[in-house]
Amino acid sequence: MGNRLSKIYTRTGDDGSTGLGDGRRTGKDSLRVDAYGTVDELNSGIGMVLAHAIPDAVAAALTQVQHDLFDLGGELCLPPGTELVFDGDITRLEDLLDGFNEHLPPLKDFILPGGGHAAAACHLARTVCRRAERGLVALSRVEVVRPQCIRYLNRLSDLLFVIARVLAREAGAGEVLWKNEHRRKPQA
Repeated sequence: MGNRLSKIYTRTGDDGSTGLGDGRRTGKDSLRVDAYGTVDELNSGIGMVLAHAIPDAVAAALTQVQHDLFDLGGELCLPPGTELVFDGDITRLEDLLDGFNEHLPPLKDFILPGGGHAAAACHLARTVCRRAERGLVALSRVEVVRPQCIRYLNRLSDLLFVIARVLAREAGAGEVLWKNEHRRKPQA
């Protein structure tokens, strides 16, 4: 790869545009840039989870996800026809989901985000993942987005939810169930 990033600032974006992977320029507020920017934000959120002491299996899974997200961001900033996210990546997430979820009790109620620092960071990453997914769906309505990219983020948000549950139990914090009956009822 060489010295691709030998100079960090270029001043080329001072006009509100940014370069895509093929050299074309587009607005920094375009749906495409927003989509891969949110994927980058998600990757940073996963980095926050990895900054905690977490089980090795979770760390290995999330580190691979970070690599996948770089590929996903790359696919989004390169010309249509570039394929960097594959069905096998989605299958791997499903296998991880099944493996981590197998040891968790079934949920009968919603849980509140929390469960210790690592679990809370994972819940935050999950919500960013959902936003990234929504961004890709919006982009797909006006430009080409391969369905594998959207499916990957959909499975990843599920995986992050399950991992947050695993981390909450690992930390001994447990899960707080949403108590719907505590909502204020309108008075007559």
